[in-house]
Amino acid sequence: QSIVVPSRVDEDLAKESLLAAGADPLSISKNLAELKSIKVSKNYPDKIVLGADSVVSLNNELINKPSSREEALEILKKLNNSTHYLISSVCFSKNGAMIWNHTESSELKMKDFSERQLLKYLERIDTKTLLNYGVYQIESEGLKLFDYVKGDRSSIMGLPIKEIENYIRQHKK
Repeated sequence: QSIVVPSRVDEDLAKESLLAAGADPLSISKNLAELKSIKVSKNYPDKIVLGADSVVSLNNELINKPSSREEALEILKKLNNSTHYLISSVCFSKNGAMIWNHTESSELKMKDFSERQLLKYLERIDTKTLLNYGVYQIESEGLKLFDYVKGDRSSIMGLPIKEIENYIRQHKK
């Protein structure tokens, strides 16, 4: 039986701290997944807890989720006609300690769009979705933004299912 428990990790504060320590986007994704997993596992003794996190990296610069529609447009303009990486990390923890983690990076090349085209795209995404999940919804309209996408589709959507399944298969009792 599985349940979903929000970690209540202050991701912005954690990212600021990691950036101040010189962490790159890959390390940030990995650390956030681990932090979420460990925090929840402390409250569920002897249970295995999965934590996950995804970040966008453009020229090794962290691109955060937008906090407004205006910021979403600025992010899309940065990604426009560029190659960036979506880094997805997962971590299993038990009793407040990490027992397994995995991080993978997918490469995405965005097409070249005019600002008007980007605005039209943003109009099709409701604000709550945009602010919670980022500027592109790869599982729907967002796929049309890209010349190519190299990487596992489930990982790009935030959870590298194949690697999780492999871990579970190898550690079944």
